[in-house]
Amino acid sequence: MGAAGISLEECMISSLFAKYSSTRDRTLSLIEPLIDEDCCVQSMSETSPVKWHLGHASWFFEKFVLQNYEKPFTPFHPAFLTMFSSYNKSGQTHPDPKRGLFTRPSLSLTREYRNNVNERMEQVLKCADKNEILHMLVVLGMHHEQQHQELMLADVKHLLSQSPLNPSYNSHPLPGSLAPPSLEWRRFDGGLVEIGYKGDGFSYDNESPRHKQYLEPYQLASRLVTNREYLEFMKADGYDNPGLWLSEGWDWMKANRQRHPLYWRDSDQGWEEFTLSGAMPLDLNLPVIHVSFYEADAYARWADARPPTEAEWENAAAQQEIEGCFADNNRLHPSSAGEAVQAENTDSLAQLYGDAWEWTQSAYSPYPGYSPAQPNENEPMSFVWDEAVGEYNSRSMVNQYVLRGGSCVIPKERIRASFRNFFPANTCWQFSGIRLARDAN
Repeated sequence: MGAAGISLEECMISSLFAKYSSTRDRTLSLIEPLIDEDCCVQSMSETSPVKWHLGHASWFFEKFVLQNYEKPFTPFHPAFLTMFSSYNKSGQTHPDPKRGLFTRPSLSLTREYRNNVNERMEQVLKCADKNEILHMLVVLGMHHEQQHQELMLADVKHLLSQSPLNPSYNSHPLPGSLAPPSLEWRRFDGGLVEIGYKGDGFSYDNESPRHKQYLEPYQLASRLVTNREYLEFMKADGYDNPGLWLSEGWDWMKANRQRHPLYWRDSDQGWEEFTLSGAMPLDLNLPVIHVSFYEADAYARWADARPPTEAEWENAAAQQEIEGCFADNNRLHPSSAGEAVQAENTDSLAQLYGDAWEWTQSAYSPYPGYSPAQPNENEPMSFVWDEAVGEYNSRSMVNQYVLRGGSCVIPKERIRASFRNFFPANTCWQFSGIRLARDAN
């Protein structure tokens, strides 16, 4: 017992609920700038309404924690266990394009659902004995909610960009930028390296197991590709040269009439870019973002380079501190490499973390030795854990590419060198950018 008569176990439970509450509160703070109508619309099939994100995050805790640890368990609304789920019991994904058709429940009722789940979670955690799986489920649920916080910002940006009013989500105007330093090349010797998660903290199953990979000597660009440099690619007819594009990328670009990054607009005053702070003149000093893998790969070919592999990226990232432009500064847009704080090490890489997710040329696939979680017959509650983990990665390991490093719309605490993001090659609405690589020889 401590001086106040509180056991260590009680302190741990209290700390867990405090972190749970903080994570949940941040979600609500992110929707404060929105009006109710903003929260109920789905702008394309890849995105989801804010209202669905709110309900889905609560669904996770009701489905995987309360349903198994609340005695007796009574769902807030039986239909919510289905409509806010991302998959059903047969393992099929819930139909994403139809989420925007859910005019009911109302946003206010969805908020009530969220408050109800929070109250019940507090009671469960207060009454819980030392339970490792319960603790793991709550931690997983918090990381799950942080993931949806990032998705909400990306989805809201796409939604607001559709309005002729050019609404601004972020009340903070973007400051002026500094010119970035010239792009230089940093050499890495390669050899037999280890990648994958190492440590005692939280990680996703797709970051493990830690394993060895052999790398030939390689080089990485000292910073991200800028809007100015990408504009040069466009002016050089990069979108009209089939020799620069993967065949599938060329077909995608032509079919979608893609001629520039997603949120660029050609106006009478020159190029503009739609941001979460509204539409503004294109800042040529900032990293180019919202490009697909196809565009990143085409630009790299034009620049006589290539995207890095994820092993090359992680080998370099493991040698640097995690610093960069994250959501913590409330900018919600990349900063210039001229503003980046670089280490004294001359081989440091600017913008390696934060700013923009960096496309790699690595297909999203399991690491050697990876095995999806299997239920433990001797531990009944392990079935719950395995079903919750099933919300994530192993079923997504096909037809996607890995991105690394985080972005300007995620908290710094969420990123690590081993973190693997993944999206299809045609994805533009994520905060994705370009770092060049090339063989050292």
